[in-house]
Amino acid sequence: MKRAVTLSALACLLAVTAAAPAASDAPAAVRGATAAGKPSALDAVPRHGVLRVCTTGDYRPFTHRDPATGKYSGVDIKMAGDLAKSLDTTPRYVATTWARLVGDLSAGRCDIAMGGVSVTLPRARSVYFSEPTRTDGKTPLVRCTDKDKYRTLAQIDRPGTRVIVNPGGTNEEFARAQIHRATLTVHPDNTTIFDEIIAGRADVMMTDASETRYQAKIHPELCSLHPDKPFTFSEKAYALPRGDDEFKAYVDQWVHLATHDGTYRKYEDAWMK
Repeated sequence: MKRAVTLSALACLLAVTAAAPAASDAPAAVRGATAAGKPSALDAVPRHGVLRVCTTGDYRPFTHRDPATGKYSGVDIKMAGDLAKSLDTTPRYVATTWARLVGDLSAGRCDIAMGGVSVTLPRARSVYFSEPTRTDGKTPLVRCTDKDKYRTLAQIDRPGTRVIVNPGGTNEEFARAQIHRATLTVHPDNTTIFDEIIAGRADVMMTDASETRYQAKIHPELCSLHPDKPFTFSEKAYALPRGDDEFKAYVDQWVHLATHDGTYRKYEDAWMK
């Protein structure tokens, strides 16, 4: 009787073992798939031969689309080219806006969003962020003749001050939270918004210190105020599809290397210095 029970138990164990996938097969069943079961971009992008990059094209020094030629340039455009090359593919830029950027990425219209994207908690609820490329923060950009008038938020938020902002991103979010008494105007085109200050139709724009430095460099009439001590702290990073852990791990490692071997600094210096 005891022998029969033992043989029966052994038979059950063999049956279960035979039904289970081999240890060497198990990783293949899950490798290259996102949490939702879709192929990871780490495998899909090289297979398709194209890295689709969502970018606004209106935020120098990070991303700029030439209206005459349609070509893109900027710090993160150079980085996008390097990322595509590391994946044995080529970049294809997908035009988006700051209001649509997260939605376009989440909907699968691109594989990554690049171009001076600030890390925020609301965005992080919908997308992953890579390891940061740089720190940043909101600071004023004004006519140099007014550089002593608008150094603090208290000086800016006064009746008669004309604050201008581009729509749909962290600049508008910050301005609406801080400006209560000054006049706030939303200007739809971030490529011409600085001309409004130069022409005297606006007084102040509060944007990331990196952008104020660049605009002050190309427009001698404009001054970036205390860019080393901005009003806020933020970080720039690349937005990635939520749930694709393998692709995020790869991009994190790539960013880590680029920000420590001088690659990112070289591209930034070409625009900022």
